[in-house]
Amino acid sequence: MLTGQPARMTVTFEELKQRLPRWLSGGLPGPDGQLRMSPRPRFGWRPGRIPPDARPGGVLLLLYPIGGVPHVVLTVRDRDLPQHPGQVSLPGGAAEPGESIENAALREAHEEVGIEPAAVRTVGALSPLHVPASGFVLHPRVAVTEVRPTWRPDRREVARVIEAPYDVLRDPASLEVETWQLGGRPVEVPFFRLSDEKVWGATAMVLSEFLCAVGSPPDPWRADRAK
Repeated sequence: MLTGQPARMTVTFEELKQRLPRWLSGGLPGPDGQLRMSPRPRFGWRPGRIPPDARPGGVLLLLYPIGGVPHVVLTVRDRDLPQHPGQVSLPGGAAEPGESIENAALREAHEEVGIEPAAVRTVGALSPLHVPASGFVLHPRVAVTEVRPTWRPDRREVARVIEAPYDVLRDPASLEVETWQLGGRPVEVPFFRLSDEKVWGATAMVLSEFLCAVGSPPDPWRADRAK
């Protein structure tokens, strides 16, 4: 299990929990928020466009306290999975026929890491995000639970659990940009660094919109960032 070291705590879990409904109901940042942590260029993705044949999936952005400090649960995907192996993800997956997005997110989170749906309260939604590499459209749901869950990761899917402090995610020192070769082409990839893990791609874009919504917009492209 991996945890980060939080920066100076400025918001407690109780404070964050009280503010979330207002923040999430005040108009979402949408593609502008997602773009802050999008690779450049991002091939096959058009901001705000959802292809009609994209498969819907629900992901859970779950906040919970450790010693009063808000955290977000992330997972490192098993390296043998056919899609996005070894990457950091939010718990979630495909919605079954007739299943709501919220139920899909809760069911998948329970199957992947043992989160009990009855202990979770959904407080809002973020904007849908098309993921060209998998053909999915992610529908993030923001939720809270009052106590730190007992993790029971499914080892067929989850290599390990990351408990990411909210203050680390919104700390500018956690942001980096590197040039990677993706699909045989150089791409500038922004990411959140959590110890030895890099949170990038769709997961980083969802977290980016969330941080924008709560008043802490990430800016990995800032001119004064460390080289």
